[in-house]
Amino acid sequence: MFFPILDWTMILLVPAILLTLYAQMKVKSTFNKYSSIASRIGLTGAQVARDLLRRNGVPVSVERTPGELTDHYDPRSQVLRLSGPVHDSHSLAALGVAAHEAGHAMQHEEGYFPLGFRNSLVPVANFGSTLSFPLLLIGIFMGSPMLAQLGVFAFTAVVLFQVITLPVEFNASNRAIRLLTEGGYITQEEVGPTRAVLNAAALTYVAAALMAFLNLVRLLILTGFLSGGDE
Repeated sequence: MFFPILDWTMILLVPAILLTLYAQMKVKSTFNKYSSIASRIGLTGAQVARDLLRRNGVPVSVERTPGELTDHYDPRSQVLRLSGPVHDSHSLAALGVAAHEAGHAMQHEEGYFPLGFRNSLVPVANFGSTLSFPLLLIGIFMGSPMLAQLGVFAFTAVVLFQVITLPVEFNASNRAIRLLTEGGYITQEEVGPTRAVLNAAALTYVAAALMAFLNLVRLLILTGFLSGGDE
């Protein structure tokens, strides 16, 4: 069985590649657009995040982290890290991202099942991401279907991780909008722009899930699990 680096199944990835490129441009352009629009409440992203966490009784600290669009919640150390353009900004984009990350901290605090399930998949997904393609290549070139199939099974963990990430991110975004509106941090007129920032960010996760799924389809074809693979 021949397994070239470039083969006809690469065409299956075209939709995911296009969506990924579009998502990257969309999130940057949308974030930049609404980073220039100050919220009426005049609070920074860090101030809003701390206030939301305090109001909801979540014992998580907020720190500034280097970079841009590097915002994340670290469940191991229970620290919410915001990039400079979010931590120090009064913009609608900053408030949306800060509230989204605070939403992840709240998910963790309340034991939100999809988040816990995703976190439990991290070591397995890392294993699959690191070893799936080497196992496939070794199995195919050595004529060992068992190793090749093991590589496919390892990669399914990556796909599962990307898929379960979607409800986690969507829930955090919906939660962010609700928290911001109910808490009086944004007006009804500001909901649309804030949601646009979060929707653009969510698109990157959709693209990642699609890329993982289509790569799995490729591997299933190339290893003969699906009709169309070489004998």
